[in-house]
Amino acid sequence: MSDRFKQAGYGSETIGFGQRPAILVVDFQHSFTRDKWPIGGSPHITSAVEHTEPLLKAARARGIPVASCNCAWQSKKDMAYWKVGPLSDGHCFIGHEATQIEEMLLDEDYDFTFTKSAPSIFFLTPLVTFLTTHQVDTTIITGCTTSGCVRASIVDSFSYGFRTMVPEECVGDQERDAHEANLRDVGRRYADVLPKSQVMDYVASFPLAKTERAAG
Repeated sequence: MSDRFKQAGYGSETIGFGQRPAILVVDFQHSFTRDKWPIGGSPHITSAVEHTEPLLKAARARGIPVASCNCAWQSKKDMAYWKVGPLSDGHCFIGHEATQIEEMLLDEDYDFTFTKSAPSIFFLTPLVTFLTTHQVDTTIITGCTTSGCVRASIVDSFSYGFRTMVPEECVGDQERDAHEANLRDVGRRYADVLPKSQVMDYVASFPLAKTERAAG
């Protein structure tokens, strides 16, 4: 952080974890995670997927809510004015295989899943109702891309009054510099940007769910 931001007081406060977390998974779908698609195959996003998997497994084992979304549209008619050309070539339309959430990150029997049409996981989706029902006070945001849908989700999470945490290794972008610049910026204002290890320690502080204890 530059001296000017520090002098102005940006980033001088720490939010801290609350008591009732949920993991949010933003757009880890094939169109971003597989290199057969024009916007897919970024090594940085691949790394974020790999880092997110153990976090999700630990959360589910402790009964922590997980909400996962993809981004898709019916056709060009219901899309906003995106400047990313490949989004409107058909592979991001509902039902296409490219919109499928990455299998290694999805537990269909546990996760709350839905489709969004705008950058933020919150915008015109049922997420706030889900989080309110579970009395969530802390969101842990994972997904892609850091400078786009993840950033929008972080801002909305903050705006709805949630303690917003971002495990740095669990979000990814097309290029690392965009990832780092955006995390640095939201970390000044809206969220605690933390090492994944610290978030894992927080999740591990919760007791295992009864079924997990029985299985052990």
